[in-house]
Amino acid sequence: MKISVITVCFNAAEHIDETLRSVVMQDHGPVEHIVIDGGSTDGTQERIGRYREVIAHFVTEPDKGVYDAMNKGLRLATGEVIAFVNAGDMIAHRSCLSEMAAEFAKGDADAIYGDAYMVDPKDIRKVKRFWKGGVYKREAFRSGWMPPHLGTYIRKEVYDRFGHFRDDLRVSADYELMFRFMYKHRIRVRYVPNVLVRFRLGGVSNRSLAHVWRANVEVYKAWGMNGERVSPLIVLAKPLRKLAQYFRAR
Repeated sequence: MKISVITVCFNAAEHIDETLRSVVMQDHGPVEHIVIDGGSTDGTQERIGRYREVIAHFVTEPDKGVYDAMNKGLRLATGEVIAFVNAGDMIAHRSCLSEMAAEFAKGDADAIYGDAYMVDPKDIRKVKRFWKGGVYKREAFRSGWMPPHLGTYIRKEVYDRFGHFRDDLRVSADYELMFRFMYKHRIRVRYVPNVLVRFRLGGVSNRSLAHVWRANVEVYKAWGMNGERVSPLIVLAKPLRKLAQYFRAR
């Protein structure tokens, strides 16, 4: 089973090697690594160049933001299953892809998610939050839940059928995509008790209080975009869920 791994980056020279090595070290054979760079000027492209022999597609050009870059990767992907690991983040361990391929081979899921370590931006070994998945419950979306996009593997045919990221959402298009696939279209989803990703805190939706507020407002908007209704209080429910993750990491 070929798995496409998509990495998007921009001026990420400090951490891009960690990300690329976490893909190279995988013990799964057919891996299609796609790297989309937004036109970096800090040496990122030169660092990526060291791995060109094991990168299937490398695109470097200006983009309209992270979700536009992700969509570029999706349009290039040919694997049966697609995963994302962005610059500065890491696939958690070397057997992740082979273990996920075995899970998808069971044929009972269109998307599979696991657990995630959310780590210190300056030290990827220091876990700040632990996201524990648990058995999938569709209605959990109503309380602000979603599986971490970087810890969720999805069949390519789902993207082909139901679309890519919406670029009219600036900070929560990953939530909208998960919601559209899992809640609206009811794809088959399963959880595995396996830490699949280490990702640094401080992403686009967490950079400031204004970004956090905008992200949660967009979560609420995602429901309306998909013709579904939910209480406006969901903009408060999601931050409260994150607070519990800090205590799990201690």
